[in-house]
Order: sequence, then C-alpha cells, then structure tokens
Amino acid sequence: MGLCARTIFSMLAAPNKASTFHKKGYYFMQTNVLPISSAIEKKLEAMNITLPPSVLPAANYVPYTISGNLVHISGQLPMKDGKPQDIGKVGKEFTIEQAQQTARQCGINILSHLKAACGGNLDRVKKCVRLGVFVNSTESFTDQPKVANGVSDMMVEILGEAGKHARFAVGVSQLPFGVAVEVDGTFEIE
Repeated sequence: MGLCARTIFSMLAAPNKASTFHKKGYYFMQTNVLPISSAIEKKLEAMNITLPPSVLPAANYVPYTISGNLVHISGQLPMKDGKPQDIGKVGKEFTIEQAQQTARQCGINILSHLKAACGGNLDRVKKCVRLGVFVNSTESFTDQPKVANGVSDMMVEILGEAGKHARFAVGVSQLPFGVAVEVDGTFEIE
C-alpha cells in the first residue's frame, strides 16, 4: 500500500489522531483528519504562509506535549525543507530586521506543531500564552526584544487578540546548528 493509500486508510480508521511517517531521514507527523478550512488557515493563506509538515526531532524529546488544555511546543529553529536556515549571529551576520524574519520562520514551525497537536484544526487555539525567544547574538547586541517582535507580531496578526502573550527574549552565545534564533511557546486550546 502506498503512502497516500495508507494515509487515507489511517484517516478513515482513526480520525483526529496523529501518525508519523519516515521520508529521507526525517520523521514527519501527519494529522489524520480531512483538511479543515479554518479561519486561521484562511488567514495564513491570505498572508501567503504555508505550514510545513510537523517534523519529529532527531533526539530524545517530542515536538510538543499536551497537559490539560495547554500545548507546550519545544524550541523551534528556522528550518526549511529539513535544513537549518540563517546561520550566524545577530549583530554581526544578521540585522535586527533579518533576525525578525528568522523569528517568524520559527513561529511558522511552531504553528505547524500546534496544528498537529490540535488534530489539524487551528481554530481550537484559544490563546497564545507565552513565547520564549533565544537570540544568538554578539556580546554587545542588546536588542533581543526587537528581534522577538518578529514572531510576536506574527502571532497577533494570525490569532488576533488571542495572539497577545507573555514573552521573554534573551541573548545567548550559541544555538543548535549555529542558527540566529530559536523560539518555543505555550498555547491554550479547546
């Protein structure tokens, strides 16, 4: 049975569950629900944002956990097509504006995992509770909050009032793969 047939079978056999499949060295999470045309999905489409597949980490942790009505998303890097992007330090290789775009990409990856946690329906999101933003920056760089605005502004643009959140933004000496930004988050869902 091919991937498409297995996926369709699993959608019919176990709706609203998540499954994983392996492709070229990466594990992907796929929600087993038929596509949902949610208000948030329409907003993403209007913003020309396509959520990537929810990639499982290569280490001994999970991309998200659900406790009660809270979804805790593990730190997300600026990954595209399974490869880290934007390698370098803010204040040296990257300007604030470039780093804000990097933070947005981390936010897009967060939303991908959040969609998986919500069984494919982002309309289940009630609130972005908190974002944590780590900025790989030079010792003299002190505008980490401006970098964090890239992902914060995007969450408010997508989720509206529900996107307003608590946040921290800190400078660090290094991040995995040498990327410029990493973001984690906590969301309340129905």
